[in-house]
Amino acid sequence: MSDESETRDGAAVPFDPSGERERRLGEGLFERDMGPSSSMAHLYRGEVHRMTRWRERLDRTTNWAVTVIAAILTWAFSDPTNPHYLVLVGLVTLGVFLGIEAHRYRGFDVWRSRVRLIQENVWAPGLDPSRDVTDRDWRRKLSDDYRQPTVKIPFEEALAHRLRRVYLALFTVVNAAWVIRVTAFGGAADWPASAAIGMVPGVLVTAAVALVYLAGVVITLRPRQWHSRSELRTERIDDWEQP
Repeated sequence: MSDESETRDGAAVPFDPSGERERRLGEGLFERDMGPSSSMAHLYRGEVHRMTRWRERLDRTTNWAVTVIAAILTWAFSDPTNPHYLVLVGLVTLGVFLGIEAHRYRGFDVWRSRVRLIQENVWAPGLDPSRDVTDRDWRRKLSDDYRQPTVKIPFEEALAHRLRRVYLALFTVVNAAWVIRVTAFGGAADWPASAAIGMVPGVLVTAAVALVYLAGVVITLRPRQWHSRSELRTERIDDWEQP
């Protein structure tokens, strides 16, 4: 903070986080006291770095899921005598990766929410001071989150985000591969007998697979109030095009 903010006519002025100047910190973004070397800029760089690291953790989980599923499907179709439940093992493995990634996504959203809060209430007003901050209470919220970081989205919403981005497509591919495996490559037995696993009838196995897939579709597509701050849900084609 500048010396002007700390003293006035030689007398100390107490810091008022609800004051007009303090709330609208971004208005001085390109002034001398709020240049690129300011504490806020360093804070923002640090939060972006942490967000990026968690984003990379999500990508690594997705890469492992794709690699493992590709290996399982290759093995399952490499020999007609290989049991079809190898593909179901792939489905279970994919579900485990989805759970891990949803958990990591909730952590990623903590840091991304901070970045978005700063972008909306510091950088955006700094670039366009004619518009007010998005959240007039943003300082208190950011301060509280530094004192006690909290997860901001439920686990089911995190599942929905990852299913929408990649995992529903992966589940669709693996389920389609299983259907092909028990029908076109069922050997002497016809469906539903070809879908049986030991003493479990093929009808029950097929019903279980269908119900799990349907549950994933419902989680992905059901209407909800999204708590995540920065998912790209709006589209403006050529919004920056010259008039």
